[in-house]
Amino acid sequence: MDDFPTYPAGLRLADRRVVVVGGGHVAQRRVPHLIAAGADVHVVAPQVTPAIEGLVGSGEVTWHERGFEDADLDDTWYCIAATDLPTVNERVSRAAEARRVFCVRADDATRATAWTPATGRHDGVTVAVLCNREPQRSARIRDEVVEQMREGLLGSRRQRSRTPGVVLVGGGPGDPELISVAGRKALMDADVVVADRLAPRELLGDLPADVELVDVAKLPRGRSAQQEEINRVIVERALAGKRVVRFKGGDNFVFGRGYEEVIACREAGVPVTVVPGLTSPVSVPAVAGIPVTHRGVAHEFTVISGHLPPGHPESLTAWSAVAGLRGTLVLMMAVQNAPAIADALVAGGRAASTPVAVVCDGTMPGERTVLATLGTLADRLQAEQVKPPAIIVVGDVVAVAHPGRFEAPDAGTDAGPDAV
Repeated sequence: MDDFPTYPAGLRLADRRVVVVGGGHVAQRRVPHLIAAGADVHVVAPQVTPAIEGLVGSGEVTWHERGFEDADLDDTWYCIAATDLPTVNERVSRAAEARRVFCVRADDATRATAWTPATGRHDGVTVAVLCNREPQRSARIRDEVVEQMREGLLGSRRQRSRTPGVVLVGGGPGDPELISVAGRKALMDADVVVADRLAPRELLGDLPADVELVDVAKLPRGRSAQQEEINRVIVERALAGKRVVRFKGGDNFVFGRGYEEVIACREAGVPVTVVPGLTSPVSVPAVAGIPVTHRGVAHEFTVISGHLPPGHPESLTAWSAVAGLRGTLVLMMAVQNAPAIADALVAGGRAASTPVAVVCDGTMPGERTVLATLGTLADRLQAEQVKPPAIIVVGDVVAVAHPGRFEAPDAGTDAGPDAV
């Protein structure tokens, strides 16, 4: 392959006129990056894609609804020839050359005066990769570099922002691949990680050796760190100048007592931020192949903590009212009290034949799904020796996912609010 030497440079295009000739999919990929750079973007094309038209409607792009004219490049700093007609792209190139405007050619890089690198940005650093007219290779290398930066594997931690404070990180349902990019980065940037037993445990092994790990596991009917002690630890470490990550499974604000930790930090004057996690009552059934809503079957779902049995003085749940709901019920922390909850739902009017799925160890290597009905749930839990953690899904969506086991409900023709 012939070598085409290039001189890399970072263009500052804010408030400068940039012209994109062509309104197809190549332009659709290029325009958002130009907008992000603050450029005054002008698209010249008889037609544009719906996505570009949406940018025009929002005032982010100016559309000249016609063919290209040489004068379009007057007072222009940068242009992209992105039509599917080589003759038009050649005209753009010549007009740009005459005006000393750098021009990218989507159809023939050898006739361009500029190339578009594969770019990525993370934590204030822009990565641009050019592999001598090999865009796929450029993109692969870009992705590898940015991914390692996001995961904290590239670049020294000591060179990053060391602002003391607390970050609440939701780790998702358990599979380490399901944590957010922001969550993983926060972990890799931490001085102290305060973790419970449901946080994705494999990620703890990736922490740098000098990170302090504080175990605050809460075992069902076993040893348990008190919430007040957890609050004390995260505040104490932050006030000592540390960057603290409070790491837990699911999402911090869904039965995670995360906001109690926010309050504790604010009362102590400690900066606190939140990185949401995939919440288990939605993501675990999804990974198990069970939707919590389905057109014509369930247009709503309710997530309820089942750690207290029906009738318990401290329970805030009126199970008779819950039984009257038509949608899907997702029960968290309910394995021990599931038989009593099933009885309460049947007593409140739910049919004993209502399908139930118990997803055990969701997203983990030992994941399994136990199927039952409200009437058989107690026996099935005992026969299958189900133990926490497990998520219980109650409703006809279970039959949708397992039509061979249950009589699948008729979805009907009512499009409902979930129709697309």
